[in-house]
Amino acid sequence: MAIKAVISGALGRMGGTVGRIISEAHDLELVGGIDVKKGSLFGTEVVPATGIDAFFKEKKPDVLIDFSVAAAAVENIKAAARNNVALVVGTTGFSPAQRKEIESAVEGKVPAVISSNFSVGVNIFWKLVREAARQLGDYDIEVTEAHHRYKKDAPSGTAKTILDILDQELGEREKVYGRVGATERKDEIGVHVIRGGDIVGDHSVLFAGNFECIEISHRAYDRAVFAQGAIRAARWIVGREPRIYTMQDVLGL
Repeated sequence: MAIKAVISGALGRMGGTVGRIISEAHDLELVGGIDVKKGSLFGTEVVPATGIDAFFKEKKPDVLIDFSVAAAAVENIKAAARNNVALVVGTTGFSPAQRKEIESAVEGKVPAVISSNFSVGVNIFWKLVREAARQLGDYDIEVTEAHHRYKKDAPSGTAKTILDILDQELGEREKVYGRVGATERKDEIGVHVIRGGDIVGDHSVLFAGNFECIEISHRAYDRAVFAQGAIRAARWIVGREPRIYTMQDVLGL
């Protein structure tokens, strides 16, 4: 039996990409979408988020795939938990308070994969960054990310995950977001954000020592890499124990 999926943020760029891939899959069924207004997505109904509970009761989806915005995603996640719908959440930009709301809504109620990046390559990239940090902790470290001009949150969720990994391995260091004026480098981590054009997503971590530099980077050329990963997570999450998982769990990393 096909897994029934609903997409929130259905009328956005990622929602459209996810919807297209689901509509072409033999083992998944797109049963509708959620957004700020009515619409349609590959022949299915998209309803305003104000009607999400009634929509869940009517469509009885197995999984909600959320690529919306932080404030909307929190409410979508709560509604999914109320209606026993598994979750795949790729929305980024959550505040600490919003993360606590999400944890409270999900833990012990529904299974959820929550990740700042669903690309398989990025998840391997994070693993490589962690290993490099363990070996190169005395090197200077700079993190750079670039996205399209319409991305709202900065730094990206992926870059924040990089910084979390570095803090876990090296202890918390000061973060300097860009530099201007006379600034002598200390033991900080530099963070640089680029916004422009239609850049899908570039991330790099530079480890600079005396006489050598090592740079680990990932570049996405199409949103399909994130959509494919989210759909992989959707196939994996249905029927799991109700708690929060990461894409690392999905990939067995």
